[in-house]
Amino acid sequence: MEKQNALNALAALGQETRLDVFRLLVKAGQEGLPAGAISDALDVRPNTLSTHLGALSRSGLVHAERDGRSIHYRADLETMQALVTYLLQDCCGGNPDLCAPIASLAAASCGQGGSADC
Repeated sequence: MEKQNALNALAALGQETRLDVFRLLVKAGQEGLPAGAISDALDVRPNTLSTHLGALSRSGLVHAERDGRSIHYRADLETMQALVTYLLQDCCGGNPDLCAPIASLAAASCGQGGSADC
């Protein structure tokens, strides 16, 4: 991941509603959710949600797919993984073993009701 892409993704996630949307889509897994279900679950007006989904899509964190009359959104976990890898690539002065607790935390949260995509 390049620095500008990382900045775009972090900026997209740096807003409360967009972070909530992304986390909801991660929980939804590969099936994703239609825009209406996202709007209902987060109590966000459709036109406001559209703006947030656009920002997440432009950053590469969310992908949209038309399904008849609705649009299904899915979190792009590969982009998130690339972002986390970018943030940690020079972890601890070249000693990646020191970052192991981060990986352990992620694995533990997957085992405690986390997404099936963990």
